Amino acid sequence: MKLGVLFSSGKDSCYALHLMQEKGNSIECLITIKSKNPDSYMFHTPNIDLSRLQAEAMGFPLLETFTEGEKELELDDLKNAILEAKKEYCLEGIVTGALYSNYQKDRIEKICNELGLDVFSPLWHMDQEQEMRELLDNGFRFIFSSIAAYGLDSGWVGKEITAYEVDKLVKLNERIGLNIAGEGGEFESFVIDAPMFKKRIQINKYDLVERDEYTARVIIEDAVLVDKG
Repeated sequence: MKLGVLFSSGKDSCYALHLMQEKGNSIECLITIKSKNPDSYMFHTPNIDLSRLQAEAMGFPLLETFTEGEKELELDDLKNAILEAKKEYCLEGIVTGALYSNYQKDRIEKICNELGLDVFSPLWHMDQEQEMRELLDNGFRFIFSSIAAYGLDSGWVGKEITAYEVDKLVKLNERIGLNIAGEGGEFESFVIDAPMFKKRIQINKYDLVERDEYTARVIIEDAVLVDKG
């Protein structure tokens, strides 16, 4: 099938893309919604501008659109973006990286039903630890671009996540119930390499912004594509 991917620059949308591609589908484009509201209910915001670099790394066209990020009204912007992508790339379906968010999944499905598109959410209700382990096993490389949860601190952001960090997340889950996959907003991620990347992303400079002991983010100021190896 000809599919478009709702793409956020994070691990979930990247992994969903990979899984649908592995099943033989044709990824025609990426669709990125850039919200002016950092607390958008629907859309990932940290370092969203760099989705352009990721699209280049994969060789996919990227359709970008802006939204003010007002609750519910932002869905009109999403619908218009999906409609534009459907017309331009003759899409038959949309891929989402939804894990457990009924809020996001239900609204995306409603929009796609109205537009006559199928929806694929290959990560839906996947075990949180399983997803994190599979990402690493499949060669995905990513950093935490933001954290916002008790149990995490600024030491988590900006560095590559490995099996060691996943082990720590599992222990935090056992101790305080922290969501291992960050589905509750505990953290956001940014993918720097993946199986479908023809080049990887090298981050040369970022700025660390700390709001409080448990809330921090990185603003990536300089990143380039480099050969893999």
